[in-house]
Amino acid sequence: MASSNTKQAIMNAAAQIIHQDGILEMTLESVAKQADLSKGGLLYHFPSKEDLVKGLVDHQMQVYMENIKAGAENDTTNKGKWTRSFIQETFRQSTSNKELDAGLLAAIAYDPNLLNPIQEAYQHWQQQIEEDELDPVKATILRLAVDGLWFSEIFGLAPLAKELKEEVLHELITLSKGE
Repeated sequence: MASSNTKQAIMNAAAQIIHQDGILEMTLESVAKQADLSKGGLLYHFPSKEDLVKGLVDHQMQVYMENIKAGAENDTTNKGKWTRSFIQETFRQSTSNKELDAGLLAAIAYDPNLLNPIQEAYQHWQQQIEEDELDPVKATILRLAVDGLWFSEIFGLAPLAKELKEEVLHELITLSKGE
């Protein structure tokens, strides 16, 4: 297995354990077993639990940031493009990416300082959203609304049915066009 594939398998295994059994059950031993590796093989890629949690956060934040940037760059309508891209990518994350959720949960439980890359990214996105040719207050409300949708999924706080989620997404996108 190539090194990047092994790292991804390890991160997938950690995310799966966090979601199925909880953060306290994510040990280096349990992750190695889930990833079908020796503990030494896991330690080669992630020398500590902190490194594994940091890897989860960093990798998924990089993907998340790249997707938001690409979405904004590919949006042909300037007005609201960062806001729309943030909404669309966050919505996608809330429905499909359990690895980022697991990374967030693990970072909060293990060492809140590991959230620094996420906090820095959010500062950047907030600035982009405020300068997005929309009313900054309304654009911020849209960001907070989609974050709320995502967090309701992470914590199981009355998650929405698929049809209602799609309608909410459609409405958020419409509002991001300033209509």
